[in-house]
Amino acid sequence: MEIAVEERKEKILDMLNRDGKVKVNELSRLFDVSEVTIRLDLSDLEENGLLSRVYGGAVSSYKNYYNMSFKQRVIANGNEKKLIAAKAAQMVMENDTLMMNSGTTTLFTYMALSKSMHLTIITNSVAIAQEASGNGNHKILLLGGTVNTDYQFTWGDDTISQLSSYHTDKSILSVDGVSMDSGMTTYYHQERKIASGMIDNSNLTIITADYTKIGRAALSKISSACRPDYLVTNTNAPKEEIDGLIELGIKVLLV
Repeated sequence: MEIAVEERKEKILDMLNRDGKVKVNELSRLFDVSEVTIRLDLSDLEENGLLSRVYGGAVSSYKNYYNMSFKQRVIANGNEKKLIAAKAAQMVMENDTLMMNSGTTTLFTYMALSKSMHLTIITNSVAIAQEASGNGNHKILLLGGTVNTDYQFTWGDDTISQLSSYHTDKSILSVDGVSMDSGMTTYYHQERKIASGMIDNSNLTIITADYTKIGRAALSKISSACRPDYLVTNTNAPKEEIDGLIELGIKVLLV
């Protein structure tokens, strides 16, 4: 029996995450649909920034993620990020103080927070500060410094200096890689010290990362794998990696 279109696309992405590439003819046989149908699936996934088409199939777009615009990153794995954001937002309590770094998943997490809840949020995310405009219940402290206008975050010595003046109940961080061996990593060396400082200066750290980030390593190391308290990710994240992270002492929440 033919499976639903969205389920088929999810399975294609799972295969890409595992193998790094897929072939049209093999997918056609696997799902018992025409090659035309598979090509349409791949075209739709490519439009959403989830893969790159090549002759005869597609390859994982994870390495291309670095080159995406902020708007493209918001779209990439958007549904998975929103599930993660909703779960992370449930861990925030009335009158909490938070640190949140930049990233699309932390932006989604901020958007999932109750607008009526009284919160103080320290962030280097220009996007979060803009999203909070007009909400008097959320006190936003935007860390100053040099502005990365492409990806909407502040960074630099001024940012680090200001960050060191605060301590919060929780930090909620978006990262580009989560690995047993490589730890928590980011593409941007400018953000490494900021994310690390947020872990140091909060009582509890929640990492939000969609399934494509699990088992991956980006350029700059933020922390060892065992430093955060929680990881919120998707149910289709690589099981071996998740089991290893749990053994290291991280509480993993799957959505």
